[in-house]
Parts: sequence; C-alpha cells; structure tokens
Amino acid sequence: MATGSRLESNKQIVLDFYQAAFNDKDFDAALRLVGQSYRQHNPLIADGPGGLRVRLDHLKDAFPALKVQVRRLIAEDDHVVAHVHAVRVPGQRGTAIIDIFKLENGKLVEHWDVLQEIPEDALNQNGMF
Repeated sequence: MATGSRLESNKQIVLDFYQAAFNDKDFDAALRLVGQSYRQHNPLIADGPGGLRVRLDHLKDAFPALKVQVRRLIAEDDHVVAHVHAVRVPGQRGTAIIDIFKLENGKLVEHWDVLQEIPEDALNQNGMF
C-alpha cells in the first residue's frame, strides 16, 4: 500500500508529465518522466519512450495549439487516474479523457486511456467534468 506522500508524489509526476508533454511541448522533459519499459495500451501508440515520442511529435505537428487541463487526479497504490480536458484547436469543445498511469520508481511505466469528444448538444446539463 502506497503512503500518502508517495501517492501525492505520483500525482505530481503525472501533472508534470501533462504540463511538459502537452502544454509546454518540452518532450525531453516529458520523456525524463517515462521509464524505459513503458508499456502502452492505446493501440495507436507503440511501446516504449520512442513510441510515445512519435505520438507527441504527431500531436505537436497536427495541433500546435493543443492544451490540456487536468480536472482531477485519483491515486491508488502505484496507479494514477487523470480526468482531463484536452482542446486541440482553440475555440473547439475538445475531448474528455480518462488516462490511467502505472508508476514505478518515480517513472511512468504503463498507460491506458479512453477518449470521448465533447458533443455540442447533451441530453443533460451535468457536463463532462
């Protein structure tokens, strides 16, 4: 069982990764937070830091104004779950994302995600965040 300080540290590592990778587009800083054994469960991204770098490079080229906002983080044991609002093009509604990261020794070593575009019209007024 992870201690409270370990859980907070893991959450900060995930926050630092988002900031570096998506908002600052400082891929070298982002990849310093990724372990060499990085396993990817998104079928569009290859395993390892190299596969992640290819994906981040693609996002930077295709969506240079991409910004993400982490709305909440939940940590348990060696996993951190992030509820994220990503906007690829300013003015668009964006995408609601759930990312799950596994961490070992202060590094991201495994990743899962689920993405859902934010619709123009919703059948309720609850919002996605």
